[in-house]
Amino acid sequence: MIKAVVFDVGETLIDETRIWNRWAERIGVPGFALLGAIGGMAATGRPLTEAFELLRPGIDLAAEDAAWAAAEPDSLRNNFDADDLYPDVRSALDELRRRGLRVIIAGNQPPQAKSALERMELPVDAIYTSAEWELEKPDPKFFVRVAEVAGVSAAEICYVGDRVDNDVLPVLAAGMRPVLIRRGPWGYLSSELPDAARAIVIDSLDELPELLAPA
Repeated sequence: MIKAVVFDVGETLIDETRIWNRWAERIGVPGFALLGAIGGMAATGRPLTEAFELLRPGIDLAAEDAAWAAAEPDSLRNNFDADDLYPDVRSALDELRRRGLRVIIAGNQPPQAKSALERMELPVDAIYTSAEWELEKPDPKFFVRVAEVAGVSAAEICYVGDRVDNDVLPVLAAGMRPVLIRRGPWGYLSSELPDAARAIVIDSLDELPELLAPA
């Protein structure tokens, strides 16, 4: 029986389209080019940062980010807000809690993501990020922490994400139940991989309540 549902952030709860389009404008390339390059990285299993190197060889992303923050201290830049939530997020989280499940957000995110998520006042029990834990998926220790904060056994935890490498295989290794959502470049591509068959595959978070806690 599942007692806790834990969610990844990017392309699970947050639509990152606006973020990447702002980055494209910042580095002076067409939005379609950057989004296409990101899709290419997802398709070939390469790090997302290589999309920037492909389009702007030699780019120093850390320096560019710092310069951007100095130039536009009050803009969203590479951050997100409630306007970036997928439309099924609030309804799904609310219904899961209504059915008695503990709902937690825990994903690979920079320090500022936690406060951004907290400002949204989502119907969740807790929010954590890799930055505060100093652990990133797919490190097994990340999922040990997930179990600790969930307060239930690993077998009673469902982890929802969009990547086989980060959100299915390490989740299975941790003894939890993986759910793969088909959205964003990694989600659609991951759903075609053989290991996706080892997870529950969904197209909307609104499918979760009936799957995990039938009324």
